[in-house]
Amino acid sequence: MIVVTNQSGVARGYFPESLVQQVNDLMQRELADAGARADAVYYCPHSSADGCACRKPNTGMIERAVREHRIDLGHSYIVGDRYGDMELAFRSGCKAIFVRSGYGLGEEAWHAREWPRQPDVIVEDLRAAVDWILVNNG
Repeated sequence: MIVVTNQSGVARGYFPESLVQQVNDLMQRELADAGARADAVYYCPHSSADGCACRKPNTGMIERAVREHRIDLGHSYIVGDRYGDMELAFRSGCKAIFVRSGYGLGEEAWHAREWPRQPDVIVEDLRAAVDWILVNNG
């Protein structure tokens, strides 16, 4: 499991990059307490105006993960609560799993009719996404 996340608050001066690292460290500890782990956490500290290759839905963070972890994207899943996450999945050749938790419920209610392509599946939360992957991995 690899986390890729946009953190434009760094570029906008809302919080320092060190806070992103603190949050990532806390997430790793909480995952470990639950018997899980993230193999890597990649984040983009840029704003959308920066035009970087790493900001989702651009594939820079995924390309880095592929290089560093030998990932087969054709057998991979991207789980997210924004349509940009789904777009990243489509661009990367991964299956797209949309979760209604987080920003997802509002994103789906207000924008799903405008989505140019639907996710492979829509689930309630991260637990349901994991369950779907475990059942459908094959």
